[in-house]
Amino acid sequence: MKYFSTRGGSVELTFEETVLAGLAPDGGLYIPTSIPQLPANWQKAWANKSFPELSIEILSLFISADEISQTDLAALYILELFHGPTYAFKDVALQLLGNLFSYFLQRRNNAKSPGEERETLTVVGATSGDTGSAAIYGLRGKPDVSIFILHPKGRVSPVQEAQMTTVTDENVHNIAVKGTFDDCQDIVKALFADTTFNAKHHLGAVNSINWARILAQTVYYFLSYFAIRRTLPTDAELQFIVPTGNFGDILAGYYAKRMGLPMAKLVIATNANDILTRFWKTGRYEKVDSNSSSAAVGGVVETLSPAMDILVSSNFERLLWYLAFGNAQNTNTGGDLREKACQTDSVLELARRDFTAERVDDKQIRQTIREYYTSQSYIRRPTHRSVLSPPPNTIQIILSTAHPAKFSEAVTSALDGVPGFDFDSVLPEAFKTLLTMERRVIELVKGVVEQFAVV
Repeated sequence: MKYFSTRGGSVELTFEETVLAGLAPDGGLYIPTSIPQLPANWQKAWANKSFPELSIEILSLFISADEISQTDLAALYILELFHGPTYAFKDVALQLLGNLFSYFLQRRNNAKSPGEERETLTVVGATSGDTGSAAIYGLRGKPDVSIFILHPKGRVSPVQEAQMTTVTDENVHNIAVKGTFDDCQDIVKALFADTTFNAKHHLGAVNSINWARILAQTVYYFLSYFAIRRTLPTDAELQFIVPTGNFGDILAGYYAKRMGLPMAKLVIATNANDILTRFWKTGRYEKVDSNSSSAAVGGVVETLSPAMDILVSSNFERLLWYLAFGNAQNTNTGGDLREKACQTDSVLELARRDFTAERVDDKQIRQTIREYYTSQSYIRRPTHRSVLSPPPNTIQIILSTAHPAKFSEAVTSALDGVPGFDFDSVLPEAFKTLLTMERRVIELVKGVVEQFAVV
């Protein structure tokens, strides 16, 4: 299996090269030369496999045994969804990605002659909340790797910020940018586009622009399918509802669907930063101010679900490549597909074949949290809301992407005055002293790439 850029060209990379490169030199995102189909007997052969076992089966379809044997692959994947060190779904992919970086660097350095300079990796990433801490916990203390994470100052939850900035390992560096997540992401992309800087510092990516992130996340769609199927009528259809910011998590579902996993249309759930919902409604992909009374910076509205406060969804370009070009490799003549492909009616028609999209605001989020707690004593995080009624004979699965304790403002404001509610009772032990721990962070002005280079 080889990988190529969504923005054209004839260069094909191995899985190892794709993982270590992260973003293509032309600014495009890497995708596989083809989407493998599931084995003929997958429903029977995989039905009782555990999450790690399913991971090996699915990842092996995209990774040649010549690059990573199944024995080595089994040693890399260690976590189940939602039970990782930072209490977010991104631990699933980022614990794997951290181990992949170490695996490839160790193999390369072991092949060097005595005295030859070791190969290193400088990992750079932007976060709107959960990615940063999950990446840091996946890479802290690893040899030959340094990690720099940029987050928008004051625009992630206090717990999310503390999870990042209280990690004081020497190879971990936190950057607070005075701006939005999109500003942070622009800095990261500019650094990757600077070929001289990239070559000098050997940049690597942990955002979902890195293909390994998407690949790892396909597994839990299969796990959900097998878990639910055991208790459902055979003719019932599954539908996944996915809280969506940078479009990586739901794109993993799209790949699972294309591989052959049976499911209804994937549901894109957005907050007030609803550029994706507006595209599915109108066919126009326009970065404009959302219809909100909140103060906006650069068009981005601050909400109760900060991890979704994004207007430039990087992984949307991967989907657009399939919608615009199908499986015809190298048909893009260059440039950002979000500026080109969205202008055609055929792309919108194909997008609506596999997806639908809905928007919820903070008022609806608070209402849903309150309704579920009072009726079921269950606290949902602010990104979880069933955004539409299921079609007939359809069971909906809402992806629970992080622990509700990471969003104290949303939960406490929604459950204020509810008898018996005590926020401290839902706090994991790891969170109880987090806000008082020593921190290390550097502040930058938005858009100043030169400042980051100096750091």
